[in-house]
Amino acid sequence: MLFLQNPPAFLFFTGKGGVGKTSLSCATAIHLAGQGKKILLVSTDPASNVGQVFSQEIGNKITTISTVAGLSALEIDPQQAAQQYRERIVGPVRGALPDDVVKGIEEQLSGACTTEIAAFDEFTALLTDATLIADYDHIIFDTAPTGHTIRLLQLPGAWSGFIEKNPEGASCLGPLAGLEKQRQRYAEAVKALSDPERTRLILVARAQKTTLDEVARTHEELAAIGLSRQNLVINGVLPESEAVHDALAAAIHRREQEAIANMPAVLRDLPLDQLPLKAFNLVGVEALSSLFSDRDEAAPVVAGAPAKPVDLPPLSTLVDEIAETGHGLIMMMGKGGVGKTTLAAAVAVALAERGLPVHLTTSDPAAHLTDTLAGSLDNLEVSRIDPQAETERYRQHVLVTKGKDLDAEGRAMLEEDLRSPCTEEIAVFQAFSRVIREAGKKFVVMDTAPTGHTLLLLDATGAYHREVARHAESNVRYTTPMMQLQDPARTKVMIVTLAETTPVLEAANLQEDLRRAGIEPWAWLINNSLSAAPTASPLLKRRAAFELTQIEAVRTRYTKRVALVPMQAEEPIGIEPLLALVEPRNGFGLGGAKHQKVAL
Repeated sequence: MLFLQNPPAFLFFTGKGGVGKTSLSCATAIHLAGQGKKILLVSTDPASNVGQVFSQEIGNKITTISTVAGLSALEIDPQQAAQQYRERIVGPVRGALPDDVVKGIEEQLSGACTTEIAAFDEFTALLTDATLIADYDHIIFDTAPTGHTIRLLQLPGAWSGFIEKNPEGASCLGPLAGLEKQRQRYAEAVKALSDPERTRLILVARAQKTTLDEVARTHEELAAIGLSRQNLVINGVLPESEAVHDALAAAIHRREQEAIANMPAVLRDLPLDQLPLKAFNLVGVEALSSLFSDRDEAAPVVAGAPAKPVDLPPLSTLVDEIAETGHGLIMMMGKGGVGKTTLAAAVAVALAERGLPVHLTTSDPAAHLTDTLAGSLDNLEVSRIDPQAETERYRQHVLVTKGKDLDAEGRAMLEEDLRSPCTEEIAVFQAFSRVIREAGKKFVVMDTAPTGHTLLLLDATGAYHREVARHAESNVRYTTPMMQLQDPARTKVMIVTLAETTPVLEAANLQEDLRRAGIEPWAWLINNSLSAAPTASPLLKRRAAFELTQIEAVRTRYTKRVALVPMQAEEPIGIEPLLALVEPRNGFGLGGAKHQKVAL
């Protein structure tokens, strides 16, 4: 493995959700620990599942992994980090200031921006703590999906500059006066990240055109902020030996090889490793230890799998039910890489084809809906909540309204305040709110960012709702975005997952988080199911066998409304292939049009 040769102190794994960053980072940690190195594995993903991989509770503290000598792990919990961060700021003034003042400060620090800043504060500490660095040979970062990671890696530079220009100001960091220590730390973090002798960034991808295109964009964005030492790993490549068994395996192998051969030019000069698809789930030390092996281990069929096929409806059944309502908000949520963008586009296209007005949009910083659609359709409007564009729009609005009567000095102070990275949180939330309002007259289908990022957006929505409720007079009626999300007549949340252990657990955790926010998911979608697709490939059949227990768990433990979407022979890009995901026809797709039978 080229990315494992002469590894520096810091290794970052990043890429689109679902490409295998966690598996690779955990396998790398086990590999280096097996060489006698002391390793710290850190997850910066708000929806981390490192603990699930090692079957051990980790959390927001450095924890020894009991099954791997020399390995410790840490999951940066954004909520816990934010609580500790707020207490560091509010604790010293509690009791010294009036209660209403303290409560106001706590409310100021209750938003998603503070949560993100607190997590990033811990992240920069890991890069700059000389004592901690001395304790470990390597610190490995399993990062959040691409869009969130790029923002995290940009924050040290953004905050370093903001503090330098606003030494007496205030923001979601709290009062900035006296934060010279933080400014120095952020500057040191930027220096460490951009030093190729200390940091190597591993871009993880799958052999898919859309994923490789996104990795190319990520490569350029990270190189632009100084992270030039990059490797590329293409994970989960179907071996050529499997292509001879049936049309599905042959089609998968062909499109993967075409994607690799035609990958963007900016990636071709990067050191490249390819890892073969494994027949088993990469959970547990034994499975992870074999990730870098070329051996074709024959995994046993899962014990206790259902004895007979399970009939599940296709996606068309749910779309028919949605269409009857005439309008509303449909939100696709789930772990990165499960296919939210594709399924959001498929549902939107299917509704538009029924003659219904549809607005398809995304809140994912790394999503590119136009690439998935690859065409246009009557009744279908497509947009993207672009954080940079929305932030600039918000800044200009504030300058025109609040800044119109200010003198030169006041306007300069307002402009400095608007350069705070926290401004993005407000701008994205406002764009999100605008889109939600449209759902009263048409269908709005939203492809959301991967789980952790979406929950941060919902935090902002909840904070706004509490603020409105606190100040509203008792006889005044109001409707906030959160109230619309909580109303099942207005909003249908569809949780997307794969029939694999980790994605299903992640989806179940997301469902509990949503329920705590008063939002009840409407349905689950099991995407890319091999057990619903005909195959004779031994490797694909073994992977299909692992799916059955998870499918049964979804339909019996987690939801009463579920649809199954089979693995497709061709990548679903374009109007016709997307329609085929909803109801296979015209030679597209592999499942039946009435019910999908889960069978080998």
